[in-house]
Amino acid sequence: MSVVTNTTTIGAIDLPSRRNTELALLGFAVAIPVFAYLNVGLALDGKVPAGMLGYGIGLGLLAGIAHLLVRRFAKYADPILLPLATLLNGLGLVLIWRLDQSPRVIAKSMALYDSYSPDAPKQLMYSAIGVALFLVVLIFLKDHRVLQRYTYISMVVAIVLLLLPLVPGLGSAVFGAKIWIKVGPFSIQPGEFAKIVIAVFFSGYLMVKRDALALASRRFMGLYLPRGRDLGPILTIWAVSLLILVFENDLGTSLLFFGMFVIMLYVATERTSWIIMGLLMAVGGAVVVGSTASHVKSRVAAWLDPFECLKTAPESSNMAQACDQMTQVLMSFGSGGTLGTGLGQGNSDLIGFAANSDFIFATVGEELGLAGVMAFLLLYGLIVERGLRTALAARDPFGKLLATGLSGAFALQIFVVAGGVMGLIPLTGMTMPFLAYGGSSVIANWALIAILLRISDTARRPAPAPAPSPDAEMTQVVRP
Repeated sequence: MSVVTNTTTIGAIDLPSRRNTELALLGFAVAIPVFAYLNVGLALDGKVPAGMLGYGIGLGLLAGIAHLLVRRFAKYADPILLPLATLLNGLGLVLIWRLDQSPRVIAKSMALYDSYSPDAPKQLMYSAIGVALFLVVLIFLKDHRVLQRYTYISMVVAIVLLLLPLVPGLGSAVFGAKIWIKVGPFSIQPGEFAKIVIAVFFSGYLMVKRDALALASRRFMGLYLPRGRDLGPILTIWAVSLLILVFENDLGTSLLFFGMFVIMLYVATERTSWIIMGLLMAVGGAVVVGSTASHVKSRVAAWLDPFECLKTAPESSNMAQACDQMTQVLMSFGSGGTLGTGLGQGNSDLIGFAANSDFIFATVGEELGLAGVMAFLLLYGLIVERGLRTALAARDPFGKLLATGLSGAFALQIFVVAGGVMGLIPLTGMTMPFLAYGGSSVIANWALIAILLRISDTARRPAPAPAPSPDAEMTQVVRP
């Protein structure tokens, strides 16, 4: 008697890692900003800018190191997020450098500070620090689910970060908004980092409490209202948002945190009533504070009719400055037309203060036109879309909520900044991610991209092969 054995092995599906796709896209993400840098130099001076080679090598090194570490530590991560962030960061550096070359900006800086210090080299340094933090997150955060252990610790950290600008001697007010802290020669905006930490808290809290928050005790005007004791969390967040706005005059951070919580609450519970209640509470809070806080009131006046406001506002007041900036911004967008004036050939530097930070999107509108504005919004929309796709692919509820919260926060920030600059809503004082000048913003958003990549790597990584069962072995006995 002879025995013939046939064994069938059940293994994991070997999905493509798509790292080569990421590398090819990174090539374009580096080449496009270098070409834009060349265009600005030719428009301003009629010759190739001297720093183009160094800029291209620096941006290429940052992108290459990030790619190698992603290939090593997050092999199955989304292949599009890193190229998108690199492209936006690179174009932001070009726009900041373009504004640095403006004779009007240099003359004004010399009059104010007795010396001129360009911002583009500092932004390149901040970008390098942001990529370094990006790599640290990828290397040491092996599994995003570890963050769930620190749900309530993250709440405490977020509150501390938000309150730091109110500490005497540490906080610093800039044009009415107390959102900065000074550490030696550096200024830091803690709210940029708090948005990531508070997203961790919301994800952990809602994962545990979502069933209770989904319950409805009564129906009113077609809406299912939650139980009274379950209204506590949203009322608390609403109150915290108002307190931030009142004491720090920070409309942008208040809208961001409250909106992020409402979005995550809706995703967790699937109750439309939370969205409607959240919108009503946001509008009510904005009306109250907008009619009482002078800093917010000036921005509302500049939003309603900046040209009339400029005529009636007291000279050299904060309201006059806000209205003057808004008129310059609207004229920049208007003069850009469909295709723009061309890189380096606009007059958006007339905006003055914060031309390369809060109002840098006006430079895009003037020099690249409507087509450029739509292209940038498309790039931002792709980041949000890839984040939401990551949330759908995540295998655990905490990862789904965290990816949704981070993507929602990113989308809200784009909306409030672009909407404020284009006159759709009052200005909030926030900056366009990766595009505007500011170390806190670019560093925090690189960390945000790293967390999304970690979640997507966990979601796309093939499951380990299960141990073979007795049924997988089939033995056939062949008789002579």
